[in-house]
Amino acid sequence: MQRFRESIHIRTMKAKRKVEEISKEDVQAFLKKNAFVLFTVGAVVVGIVLGFALRPYKMTFREVKYFSFPGELLMRMLQMLVLPLLISSLITGMAALDSKASGKMGMRAVIYYMTTTFIAVFIGILVVLVIHPGKGSKEEFGKQQTIEQVSPADAFLDLIRNMFPPNLVQACTQQFKTKYGKRVVHITVTVNDTFFNSTNGTQEVMEITREERIPVPGQVNGVNALGLVVFSMCFGLIIGSMKEQGQLLRDFFDSLNEAIMRLVAIIMWYAPIGILFLIAGKIVEMDDLTQMGGQLGMYTITVIIGLSIHAFIILPTLYFAITRQNPFIFIAGLLQALITALGTSSSSATLPVTFKCLEENNKIDKRITRFILPVGATINMDGTALYEALAAIFIAQVNNMEMNFGQIITISITATAASIGAAGIPQAGLVTMVIVLTSVGLPTDDITLIIAVDWFLDRLRTTTNVLGDSIGAGIVEFLSRHELRSKDVEMGNSVLEEKERKKPYKLISQDSDFENDKRAHTESHM
Repeated sequence: MQRFRESIHIRTMKAKRKVEEISKEDVQAFLKKNAFVLFTVGAVVVGIVLGFALRPYKMTFREVKYFSFPGELLMRMLQMLVLPLLISSLITGMAALDSKASGKMGMRAVIYYMTTTFIAVFIGILVVLVIHPGKGSKEEFGKQQTIEQVSPADAFLDLIRNMFPPNLVQACTQQFKTKYGKRVVHITVTVNDTFFNSTNGTQEVMEITREERIPVPGQVNGVNALGLVVFSMCFGLIIGSMKEQGQLLRDFFDSLNEAIMRLVAIIMWYAPIGILFLIAGKIVEMDDLTQMGGQLGMYTITVIIGLSIHAFIILPTLYFAITRQNPFIFIAGLLQALITALGTSSSSATLPVTFKCLEENNKIDKRITRFILPVGATINMDGTALYEALAAIFIAQVNNMEMNFGQIITISITATAASIGAAGIPQAGLVTMVIVLTSVGLPTDDITLIIAVDWFLDRLRTTTNVLGDSIGAGIVEFLSRHELRSKDVEMGNSVLEEKERKKPYKLISQDSDFENDKRAHTESHM
């Protein structure tokens, strides 16, 4: 006990000495270093206060749109950079690694993504079954809207189709989506009268017409990120295997990536203003919270609890267990990316800021961030998977439907798969919710019951998605450190060899030129 007291006393004295040693220059250096984060946190606080202060004025929809315009500009700026950043970072990341190293790294990333997504789904199911937020009657909710029906089989086939876009230019703006048309089918039926009358057997031919719902190819607006990720990864691997022949392309995409990151650095200064108006605009726009029913309130609290357990307990524990480093110091370096995710509600739009935070604050190897982050922003959606599983069981509870073990397993598998197909855009989770509900025969129109609070929960699950991607990058870097070091040694050796190879070549060419000049000079003298 005495030893414990002494150690606490020593630590207290050290801390006191450190505080006394802090000078004005140290404070200025801290403020300068963390200016972005402080501005962004301040913007969130001011945005919330401003939003609630303007609510009593009952602004019209047009006024709210004008008020939110600076926030809309930030969204457009970030989305403008997503496409070139996603392509250039993946190509340079894959080109910098050989197929063996990238294979190992990719396997680790996939195992991490699958593990965290399954854990997130499990937490979502566990929390909703324990709290049971769907108790009560369905009449508590307002009028329902109708939702377009989607076949789970078609949705998964669309996911695979989008991995291989036939037109790369079109993939930058549109995704493939199965739509449904109607077709009239004529069926000829022969009716035999011998069943009814055994004496004279006559045959009668009847024609029946019926309508059939058939899948037809269609397109929806939005970047086909999955297709671009698959193409960029393959293209990067090919460039990497081409050695000197692919060097020109590698340099081009490296320069493009660097130029985009410099643009991000400029936009970062505008980010706090944009986030302030995005949050304030959403608060002004939202429905009256006092009219929200008890079930919806309990549902919101259940989702927040589920996401908090995953973000503040599971992910940091996983990071600490593998790397033996403090996860909260790592998360502190990501603060600006997390706040941007909260403000923009889009993991794709947050991608440029996440790159900057991981590379500059947390010093993660660029080869890792360029490979892990674009893939993670496309397919790793922990928050979305948790939310979809939880929402599906909540809708079942509202309808007084008991879910058996088989149905819960079906929900967990479809929620995991559907979260991969959820594009990194605002409220994309609502679209994939249809697949989860259809898989267990729940009414898809009931999605509209949770739309009132989705704008808020969408921001929280996007923040969880970004945190999951970033911690994944930290874990994969730690596990891949030996491959990265050996690759550095190889690169160093190959650079030396190249210099040695080029040097005698230059000397030979210089000598031959000199001899030719000498020969020409002697010939002219003769």
